[in-house]
Amino acid sequence: MSRALRIILAVVVLFGGVTSPSAAENAQLTRGTAITDPDLLRKLDQDDQLTISRLIWPERNANFSLTTDLLFAWLPQLKDIPPAIDAEFDRYIAQQKVAFPSETIGVGEGVDVQLFDRAVLKSPNTRFVLAGIVNRMDRAYVAEESCGEIRLIYRLARFDAGPDGAKTATRLPMTFNLVLKARDARQTDASGKPVSCAEVARRWLDNGDWQGLIGGRFYPHDAMLDRIETNIQVSIAPKSALHDFRSDYLLKVFKYNATTKTFEESTLENQIDRDRIIADNDLRRDFKSWLLAPENLREFDRGTVLIPEKFLAKAAVVPTPTGLDASPLQPEFGMMQGEGKGEGKDNPVFTDDDVVGALKQAAARGDLQNIRSVAGFQRRLNDVTCAGCHQTRGIGGFHFPGVDWLADKPSNSTIVPASPHFIGDQVRRRDILTAFAAGKRPDFSRGFASRPQTRGSAELAGTEYQDGWGAHCSLQDAGSGRRDESFTSWSCARGLTCQAAAASRRIGMCFIKTR
Repeated sequence: MSRALRIILAVVVLFGGVTSPSAAENAQLTRGTAITDPDLLRKLDQDDQLTISRLIWPERNANFSLTTDLLFAWLPQLKDIPPAIDAEFDRYIAQQKVAFPSETIGVGEGVDVQLFDRAVLKSPNTRFVLAGIVNRMDRAYVAEESCGEIRLIYRLARFDAGPDGAKTATRLPMTFNLVLKARDARQTDASGKPVSCAEVARRWLDNGDWQGLIGGRFYPHDAMLDRIETNIQVSIAPKSALHDFRSDYLLKVFKYNATTKTFEESTLENQIDRDRIIADNDLRRDFKSWLLAPENLREFDRGTVLIPEKFLAKAAVVPTPTGLDASPLQPEFGMMQGEGKGEGKDNPVFTDDDVVGALKQAAARGDLQNIRSVAGFQRRLNDVTCAGCHQTRGIGGFHFPGVDWLADKPSNSTIVPASPHFIGDQVRRRDILTAFAAGKRPDFSRGFASRPQTRGSAELAGTEYQDGWGAHCSLQDAGSGRRDESFTSWSCARGLTCQAAAASRRIGMCFIKTR
């Protein structure tokens, strides 16, 4: 067994079979692809087996949790993260003051827009707790030699002393994802052979019920560290005369540099820098030419496209809720014909004719699986980005907040570990693991984020993820009597009907039929 797996499967048999009722609800769909059981996560966290300090500070044998004041001060690998987050906050505040000059903005009560208190990142009373472990071998197309990724997801929590001296824990709206490569190609198994992707996949699938998992000590070396992803609820604002209720989330990525041994600010994968592309004629021409090229359009349709860095942003602010219709809250808004009032509407990056022509040629080649219309192209342009994906069927701005194992009686919002988007995608991810385990070339393609790609599996049939209550479905185009070809298959189960959500003409939600 490779050392890379020991970090993920670091638990003794005694605790492998413990399952809480809340975890059992999602156990079948996440079997073999994610660790979401709160009792197991509590054990791994409280025994200091998978703390951030242990995983990235091995030379100090840091088998202990660090509060946030010490985490960023003591670990030199993380020194660039706080100032980068501070810079984004300052930029965000300045933009809000320009956009809404009559609204007050700050930390605490009594302001119109309430900010996340950055002081908690320097507090002796807060730390990151393990919220989940997720297998992302479905992302092996990004770097095949590493067999994809394993993500350790941590949630920020504050610990306050009560009158009796006991500490109470409160979860705060920030996650910290430590992303590791699923394997290091230099590693060998017990027989001295290189660990294969098939072996990594089999370990996950065989231990899907978390029984018989192997304990052990593990320290990842530089070759396994990939990046850190942070997600912070930067602000929350109630409905006012100027806007609806809104909560904004800041996404940042820090790539590991093995030479400097630090996590450095990086671009977000596929997070198109909309404003910069729209404002730069050369960049908009290059982006259109690149994306509509046959080989790139094919990967774009399959959801496996990797957009070049020159088109990407180093941060994303994700507003929620956004609704189903195109609006300035969505990351691509203004790039398609007819969107916006000035920017993009009269001179869009993509005209309808551009997209229709490219799709006709792709269809003739047999390249298309998902995108069959201008609306489908626009939807993929949103959901292929970090921001657009987080806006799709998420829990606020998070897809994996994790179960609140800190609380004796967690609220309804924290009993479910992940969003419908996350849960619905597990069938596809497990199919990829199964292909790896069998030594086959996996199909890495995915459908739209709003509608899971089941590939013939019946596991999701009739559920909120596929065609049950609350699932996204296809509406008739207003006045045309035709369905949009990109969403034709988005149907509802028997007894349910597709009803419009807000002003959407194409996408609705499945509800019980009413007379």
